[in-house]
Amino acid sequence: MPWGQDYLFKDRRDAGRQLAQALVRYRDAPQTIVLGLPRGGVVVAYEISLALHLPLDVLVTRKLGTPGNPELAMGALAETGYRYLNRDVLDSYDVPARELEEEIGRQQREIARRIERYRQGRALPALAGDTVILVDDGIATGATFYASLAALREMKVGRLVAAVPVGPDRAREDLRELVDEVVILHTPSSFYGIGQFYADFHQIDDEEVLACLEGMRAALKRTPPPQEPGRSG
Repeated sequence: MPWGQDYLFKDRRDAGRQLAQALVRYRDAPQTIVLGLPRGGVVVAYEISLALHLPLDVLVTRKLGTPGNPELAMGALAETGYRYLNRDVLDSYDVPARELEEEIGRQQREIARRIERYRQGRALPALAGDTVILVDDGIATGATFYASLAALREMKVGRLVAAVPVGPDRAREDLRELVDEVVILHTPSSFYGIGQFYADFHQIDDEEVLACLEGMRAALKRTPPPQEPGRSG
């Protein structure tokens, strides 16, 4: 698809580089980490981590698809165990408890698979008191992103920053009540889906996620962050 003025971003990497410019004050910040939501959010987060020289990791959160309408989120489940349920959707679709539990089980298995694939089974690092920049490639319904924010709040992070390239016009106001800082580059009034704002919005696979994670680890090893004042090697 040609890159032109109808798009806000060439691809996710371009979006990440633009977001990094809006987050430049966090460059080399101590006790700060960038968390990307797999899969697409990790590619955006990689560019932020690279530009700001911050560690990169994933937070695995999965949408709970509604029976008969799997694209509609009846909730979301984070790897921490945090569970969000949309009671309006559950009631409107009259979702039986058995079907809800079956979907939760499916997503728990996928979460476990991704943790094993992306982090070799390791749990998230302890983040209490740290600054966390949570990144996705955009917000549509926001179920997984909002559930991820709530999961991080439960981990008692010190400062929580929501960073996304694009979202609906209500997103900025919604997020302000949930985080310490909101960084959204664009909130178009005409919003049908995240992909409409990218010239290239191809599906990200596990290999691309792993390449981002491994690439960032290698980059940090090559250029260690500056020592804090008063510390010696």
